[in-house]
Amino acid sequence: MQLAEIQALDREYYMTTFGERIPVCFVRGEGCKLYDTAGKAYTDLFAGIAVNALGYAHPALTAALRAQVDRLTHTSSVFYVESQALLARMLVENSFADRVFFCSTGAEANEGAVKLARKYFHERGEKRYRIVTLQNSFHGRTLAMVAATGQEKYQKPYHPLPAGFVNVPAYDIAAMREAVDSETAAVMLETVQGEGGIRPGSTRYLQAVADLCREKGALLIIDEIQTGLGRTGKLFGYQHHGITPDIITLAKALGG
Repeated sequence: MQLAEIQALDREYYMTTFGERIPVCFVRGEGCKLYDTAGKAYTDLFAGIAVNALGYAHPALTAALRAQVDRLTHTSSVFYVESQALLARMLVENSFADRVFFCSTGAEANEGAVKLARKYFHERGEKRYRIVTLQNSFHGRTLAMVAATGQEKYQKPYHPLPAGFVNVPAYDIAAMREAVDSETAAVMLETVQGEGGIRPGSTRYLQAVADLCREKGALLIIDEIQTGLGRTGKLFGYQHHGITPDIITLAKALGG
C-alpha cells in the first residue's frame, strides 16, 4: 500500500491517541536501517522506543522466532512453559533477583511491582500503601500508572486518579525524605528518565534514596523498562550505581 492509503485508513478507523503521526510508514528493516513505503532508507535511532534493541532481521533472531512459531505460539501459564523457565533462570542468574514474574506490558509490570509491594506489607500486618515517584517520570498508561507518572499532561484528563501515589521533584533528596513516611510501601523511579528529557539520576542521589528506603523500611522499585537489557552499557541501569533494589521491572527490549 502507498502511504496516502495507509494514512486514510488510519484517520478513519484508528483512535488518534498519540496525536498526529510522523508522515512515514516503514515496511521493512535490516540491521539499524529502516525502509519506508517509497523505499527510502533511514538510520534508526529510535528502536521502537527502546524495543528493538537487536535491530531488524538479524538471521539468528529471525531463525529462532520462525522455529518457535513453527512449534508453538501460546499455551497458558496454567501449564509449564519451557522457554519461560529458561528465561526466568537467565534473568535471575544475571541480576540481584531470586524470582521472575512475566506479564504482557511495561505498564502491567509496574502495576505488578506496586501490587507486590503492597501485598508484602499487607502480609506483614503493616499499613503501608503509598508509592512515591518522581516528577517528569513515566511508568505507563494504565490509570494507576498515570497516577504514578509524575506528569500533569498525562494525569489531567483522568481525574480523580487512584489514591496512594505521591509525585516529588526529581533528584531532590530533601523532597524525597519529606515524602517517605511510615505509610510508604515503596519508592519507584527510573535510573534515567526517558520521557522527562533523558535525565539521568546521579549515583549520589540514587544511593541516598536506597539508603532512605532501608532507613524507613520501604521497598525500592527500579523501573528498568527503558534502561534495562544493555541500553545503558550494563545489563541493568541500577548496576552503574552500587545499589540493590528490591524489585525491578522490565519490558520493551525484553520482548523485542
